[in-house]
Amino acid sequence: MLRILVLAAALSFAPVRAPLPAVAQTDGGPLDRADSLVAAWVESGRIPGAVLLVLRDGEPVLEKAYGHAHLLEYAEGEYGASQAGESRPGALRRLADAVPMTTATMFDLASVTKVMATTFAVMLLVDRGDLDVGAPASRYLPDFRGGGKDDITLRHLLTHTAGLQQWVPTYYHASDADAAYAYVRDLPLGWAVGEGRHYSDLGFMLLGRVVERVARKSLDTFLRDELYAPLGLRSTGFRRRQAGAGAAVAAPAGAEPGGPFAATSHGNPYEHRMVHDSTFGYLIRGDPHSWDAWRRYTLVGEVNDGNAWHGWGGVAGHAGLFSTAGDLSTLLQLLLDRGEAGGRRYLRAETVEAFLAPVVEGQALGWQVPAYAPPGSFAHTGFTGTWVLGVPSQRLTVVLLTNRQNPGVDARGLYPDVGALQRGVAEALTGRDTRWPGPPGGPAGIT
Repeated sequence: MLRILVLAAALSFAPVRAPLPAVAQTDGGPLDRADSLVAAWVESGRIPGAVLLVLRDGEPVLEKAYGHAHLLEYAEGEYGASQAGESRPGALRRLADAVPMTTATMFDLASVTKVMATTFAVMLLVDRGDLDVGAPASRYLPDFRGGGKDDITLRHLLTHTAGLQQWVPTYYHASDADAAYAYVRDLPLGWAVGEGRHYSDLGFMLLGRVVERVARKSLDTFLRDELYAPLGLRSTGFRRRQAGAGAAVAAPAGAEPGGPFAATSHGNPYEHRMVHDSTFGYLIRGDPHSWDAWRRYTLVGEVNDGNAWHGWGGVAGHAGLFSTAGDLSTLLQLLLDRGEAGGRRYLRAETVEAFLAPVVEGQALGWQVPAYAPPGSFAHTGFTGTWVLGVPSQRLTVVLLTNRQNPGVDARGLYPDVGALQRGVAEALTGRDTRWPGPPGGPAGIT
């Protein structure tokens, strides 16, 4: 029997969810195996902490927090990574008062933003007839033209087949959203349009811009007004960077989620290496020393992604969303319930089906099609260690959030790889063999 303690305050933000029983009955099988696997990763020190939430038929059957939300911090005066991205001895110290993880802890979702924010926003506008995924992006962004870009449709952007470059440091060239968009708009393509799937943050930066142009609202405001607030989600939203601030400054009450937050990285040592180390797999044009506004502190409640923070001011189509496991399960369940929640229809069933149907190998519209889950499943990962999975055939919703970045990068400049943990949880809960070559992603770290 698996005992799960429920904190009423942690559940009050999602009224559309049924309350979790004080004791969740298990058969000693799938739930126990998933729980034990996550616990083992935390107890062994492979990750500092995690939150796991599982729903069956819309009912929570497992909700548990593990370890710490904030375990390690910078030692004063240390950047935490050399030019090659290696952790320096003594750069990190364990907090004397490490912050425990709770089920109400908010996480920087990284690329899970692509589906839980931007893709949902596109779905809403498509559902209303305001967007056509088959239309060229230039219909909505009239200045996005030339060099093959006239052939790029929203479908190409949603499926990472637009031929866009996969990653560039926009912050070397832009300090606000307009300048960041202009820089991305003018970049040459990396591949011919439709020439394979090349996972790209840039495509979702452009999709976020499309949403704002069509909705005539900022991406965060549109989602708050049209989806998050109506669903009763009180802990989901973007956190904006304000000019001159070293960290996000709270907006008016209710406009931005306020924590508590899981700590992520200590600055951006991974991106620092992407820019400075030409052997790391990225070709960055220009002088890497021409910009030096790297954050030199531990990030808590501030988006980890450098482009989202420095270039887009905290609100971007590819990254920047914060949320809790509970809120994310509500959004996943909305899709499993074909666009309806709490007696209200948010999306037509046909729209949901169209966006979850595979388009190219491993990819639906926005959503990844995981090879490690039953047919019809949809998922997405985030660089900070976040992961969501929906399995319609089993009426299964899974949210696993980790703070894998808090221990820093290793001698290779890499963070702990939680892919095996995610696949293991999927295998435990679905009974499916997860021996597979890997997700259809881009370069290491861009997920």
